[in-house]
Amino acid sequence: MKNMINRTHIEGWIYDHDLVLKESGPNSKNPGTPFISGNLQIATDNEQTNIVPVHFTYVTATTSKGNANATFAILNDIINEKHHSIMKHDAASAAKVRVDSAIGLNEFYSDRNGEEELVSVKRNEGGFVHLTVEISEDEKARNTFETDMLITNVTRMEANEERQIPERVIVRGAIFDFRKALLPVEFTATNPNAMNYFEGLGASANEPVFTKVWGRQISETVVRTITEESAFGEDSVREVRSSRKDFVITGAAREPYVWDDADTITAAELKEAMQNREVYLAGIKQRQDEYKASQNAAAATAKSGAFNF
Repeated sequence: MKNMINRTHIEGWIYDHDLVLKESGPNSKNPGTPFISGNLQIATDNEQTNIVPVHFTYVTATTSKGNANATFAILNDIINEKHHSIMKHDAASAAKVRVDSAIGLNEFYSDRNGEEELVSVKRNEGGFVHLTVEISEDEKARNTFETDMLITNVTRMEANEERQIPERVIVRGAIFDFRKALLPVEFTATNPNAMNYFEGLGASANEPVFTKVWGRQISETVVRTITEESAFGEDSVREVRSSRKDFVITGAAREPYVWDDADTITAAELKEAMQNREVYLAGIKQRQDEYKASQNAAAATAKSGAFNF
């Protein structure tokens, strides 16, 4: 399997964060190790309405080679408000950052619809944070992604004028992280030429197309004004807010990679990656079931026991 491309680039003003400095527990590989986890939100456009989050799971003060970790130092300074955010201060004093990250998945099982199902949400996962004085003048260059993708399905969707969503195609398939773990994803293409191109590939589960795609990350709140005419007096006017999060493809390699080839990825390697993913998901399910069981047991004990303080 080739070294898979999977990178994102985000730059702009620090908008907000929920970063926390923690300490690894006694059952961890390195107990008592300080680390930072949480989300850093970055406003990438000049109007500061496109807010792209970057998630950090485990950032320690030193790297695996024992060197000082510059990203930890910057995140720690953000926690201690040495670098200001728009939400806690103002846009004029907010620090500017550049983050080189990668697409990952936040995955868990949910039964909120009455039936347990896997939820997979794309997000920027980890990476390197840099403080900067200047950001790119081109807003489109501040929230980009680029990744190798194995495409298995392309579906055209009609426009939704009420929600201000244009006609588009949904490009489904899989990408890979730095461990070469398979990540099922879907992206969007809205350019008419792009929609025709992806439909013309003829990609399917039996005949996947392996190529490189790139584009922009959209993460904004859309405000719609709804006016209802009154038979008399003033009309009823209300605002409806909805969030829009998307990875929009703006380009693709002129020529796709060769599929089922030792220099790219073979069918056998893909099958192994799919098997590894099933093992990974089984682990998530087991940990979640164990946690739920412990919560239920604690709740049962609380109900049946005496309230002794």
